[in-house]
Amino acid sequence: MKTPEVRHGRSRLNQATEMLAAILAETRSPADHLIDQYFRNHRQMGSKDRAFAAETVYGCLRRKGELEFLMSPCLPVNLKGEKHAYWLVATYLLKYSGWSARALAEAGFEGDADALVMRVRSTKAEDMLFSAQINMPDWLAEKLVRQFGETEAVALSEALNRPAQVGIRVNTLRTERDSLAKRLAEEGNPCEPMKYSPLGLQRDKRGPLFNTQAFQEGLFELQDEGSQFLGLMTEAKPKEKVIDFCAGAGGKTLELAALMGNTGVLYACDISTKRLERLKPRLARAGAYNVQSFAIRDEHDSALRKLEGQMDAVLVDAPCSGTGTLRRNPDIKWRSIDLDVLTKTQASILEAVAKLVRPDGRLVYATCSLLEEENGAITGAFLAAHPEFEVISASGILARQGVKLTDAYGEDGSLRLLTHKHGTDSFYALAMHRK
Repeated sequence: MKTPEVRHGRSRLNQATEMLAAILAETRSPADHLIDQYFRNHRQMGSKDRAFAAETVYGCLRRKGELEFLMSPCLPVNLKGEKHAYWLVATYLLKYSGWSARALAEAGFEGDADALVMRVRSTKAEDMLFSAQINMPDWLAEKLVRQFGETEAVALSEALNRPAQVGIRVNTLRTERDSLAKRLAEEGNPCEPMKYSPLGLQRDKRGPLFNTQAFQEGLFELQDEGSQFLGLMTEAKPKEKVIDFCAGAGGKTLELAALMGNTGVLYACDISTKRLERLKPRLARAGAYNVQSFAIRDEHDSALRKLEGQMDAVLVDAPCSGTGTLRRNPDIKWRSIDLDVLTKTQASILEAVAKLVRPDGRLVYATCSLLEEENGAITGAFLAAHPEFEVISASGILARQGVKLTDAYGEDGSLRLLTHKHGTDSFYALAMHRK
């Protein structure tokens, strides 16, 4: 008869495998949604089992390239699907979770545990393919080296393969940063001020922040420090007309509403009605009442014509590859990305929304991508075709907002945040003024 410890190990190995296989087979739903769905379908799992499964799955996603390189000589055949995920989990447990060959064998591992341990312990980083060393797919490793050089590509990849801190943006409609920090500490969730953003707090430890009374009262939202800069780039002011064009679930919409002091008109547009529906309770909790949200078919929707030439500021956080957010979304890098389609969409959106900006108004284009094809190439082509727009220096904008950033600005006047340099997700943003 198996002991409870052995049965427990087998259960954890299988649970992590099932979750990882579901994520790797998915092409659209993000990993965190699939993990939440798995937990809802397995309510018998205790808190420690859930934490173990989530940590293991995210570890496998971050280090999949390395794990596949290590396990490949030990595979009995070319395994796919859940069996492939099973070996990824087993290799991760040996390499990063302190499991032994005996523990793996007692958990029912269907392979030669001793051979896998030998492979894991004897293989040095320099023996691996470069893409496996930095845990990036081949295509992305090549682009990072071409764009940043090998040394910086390694440093950037290492930063992207570490878990992100929890980012908190204070809702200035309801409180201010020092008061929020004190309140969260009283509720058992101590935080520290963000290094750069005047609106932010951060903490290393993950916890049930959504269950805090401070969150229920709308005193804060979770938002990465880099993302907070995108709202600041608009310099949105009270009583203005502003549009958050690719609003999604509205994180930056809420920030803009606070910057505008709950006055003026703030439009939140997105092609997803479901995402905009999720924004409604967030607006109510935050006390943001100057927002009008509406779904559009695409950037050419006729409903946008009535807004042409009226906006003081337009923020476009364009749909992109998401490669700058791999700390939080490591599953993205292992999915197929059609850059040609993305860049055509980005250029089309920028071209369309430029019509919404009034003379003397501002247009901010942003992505959470590392790739120049989605960033400077898009804005450079736009500016070449539209001499009525001129660049506003990002360094000047953020200095006026009380942000002291170094080594974060491109020669084109853009904001270029990089995870290994700034500790944020990686973002690109360029502000343009309509003459």
